[in-house]
Amino acid sequence: MSASKRLVLFGVGAPLTVDVEETCARLDIKIAAGVRNVPGRSFASEAIAVIEGAEITAGLKALGIVLPMFTPAHRRAALEDAIRLGFARVEALIDPTSVVARSAAIGRGVYINASCTIAGAADLGDFALVNRVASIGHHTRLGEFVSIGPGAVLTGSIQIGRGAVIGAGAVILPELEIGANAMVGAGSVVTQSVPAHCLALGNPARVVRKDLPALGETPSSTLHSKPLPP
Repeated sequence: MSASKRLVLFGVGAPLTVDVEETCARLDIKIAAGVRNVPGRSFASEAIAVIEGAEITAGLKALGIVLPMFTPAHRRAALEDAIRLGFARVEALIDPTSVVARSAAIGRGVYINASCTIAGAADLGDFALVNRVASIGHHTRLGEFVSIGPGAVLTGSIQIGRGAVIGAGAVILPELEIGANAMVGAGSVVTQSVPAHCLALGNPARVVRKDLPALGETPSSTLHSKPLPP
């Protein structure tokens, strides 16, 4: 990885910002700026220049962005803000402590945090996020904007629909499907498929809610990316 590589953290109000900084440090990537797209606290370190939307220069807009939000709706909203402000590139960011199979497919805007395992023939859709120490099994597919919590285990041949969230430490057994916009609670053990828009909790997991909102659409086709290698 070239030491001259630079990118912009877009949305430094997200706590996951600190982990993205660490990933960039391990990859020897310079963070040119952190953008605060909504009012509130910044989680960027003092080493990062934090700016507001009006301070974004043409030079910064030419760089790729990384979106450090765990919640799919927040990540999607930040992407829309970035497009509106003139950014046109996104970066896939893979922590070098993670193991990613050669046959895995990594979409644009994906973030894989530290010590994850991405098994053979896994397919991570655009803007998916895999948090630290999670394991994505072989032939598993994550749709766009999916979020996988710390320590979650997706055993293999699993389909996760667009905008779904898998909570910390959850376990999903093989050949199941988690529908779009569904959520699996932390520590749950999923033994049967979960329909779209449903919340499943417990061991074994049971559907306790069936009306979770849809993520909606994003004009992400206006962006292009040059993914970063691990």
